[in-house]
This record gives sequence, structure tokens and C-alpha cells, in this order.
Amino acid sequence: MKKFTVPTKEEVSETNQHIFDNLQKNMGMVPNLYAYFGKNETALSDYLALQMRKNTLTAKEREVINLVVSQVNNCKYCLAAHTVVGKMNGFTDEQVLEIRKAAISFDSKLAMLAEFVKETTATHGEPSADAVEALFEAGYTEANLIDILVVIGDKIISNYLHKITQLPVDFPTAPEL
Repeated sequence: MKKFTVPTKEEVSETNQHIFDNLQKNMGMVPNLYAYFGKNETALSDYLALQMRKNTLTAKEREVINLVVSQVNNCKYCLAAHTVVGKMNGFTDEQVLEIRKAAISFDSKLAMLAEFVKETTATHGEPSADAVEALFEAGYTEANLIDILVVIGDKIISNYLHKITQLPVDFPTAPEL
């Protein structure tokens, strides 16, 4: 089986070297999964642009999506990374576990979001009409729906990339459910 490796700064293009420098400056590290995107001339900047694009969701809503999708896809890397990011966005350890289970007791709107994301991811984009209706009844709009799907897509990309490459996880391991 092919062994996938994380490139060093010197092994990527000059453009990606600058992105590595910015990641190091802003995050204190270049996460292995981001570094791997650097093996492609444009993928790292494209992926970061997708993640940082202006959207209608709060940071907490995006983290709910990231955690639920990563749990459904059983991506150990993204679960570890987004457990850290979720806590940086104000979720407690217990809340992160509830989010991953899509069984949120602390916020009814986020609970509907988690349930919708779980069903949408598990059904490969075919949630029930009831799930869609419940999302809108919780207060989400069609603009939100589009952004929810973009974040799901973003997370599927990174989940799949890690599941294929099995790069070392460079965040504290997320607890098992």
C-alpha cells in the first residue's frame, strides 16, 4: 500500500510556502492535513478560501457541522481538530460529545442543525422532507441551507483526504463515543 507523507515547507511551491508561513504564524503549526494539500499547486489556497469564505452561519454552527460530519464519516483527524476548535468557540467537553452524537440538549436550534447534518451526511445528500422542514422550522433560511451544504462538502473533502492518506493526527485525540 502507498505510504503517504506530509511535505515539508521546502517540498512545496513558493506560494504554498507562504501559506505555510501564515499558518505557522496564526496557528502555531501547519496541521498535517493542510500541509498535505500543499502537494498540489492550488489546492491548499483553494481549500482555505472555501473554509474562510463569507457565509451566513456562526462559528458555532460551522463547528456543529464539522463535528457531526466528521463523526458520521468516522474521521479521527477531523474529530481531533474540531474538538479543539469547538472548545475554542466556547463549547464544553460535554457539549462537543453531544454535538458529535447529534443529540444536543443545550440549544434547540443547534440540535435541529445537528440532526439535519447527520441525516444529510448519512444519506449522501438525501435527507427526508421532514428533516428539511425541521431545519426551516428551527429558523434556518434557504441561504443558510446553501452554506450548511458548503460546510458539509468542505468537511467531506478533508474527511476523505485523511481516510485515504491516514496522515498522523497532530491534535489531541478526540474521545471515543
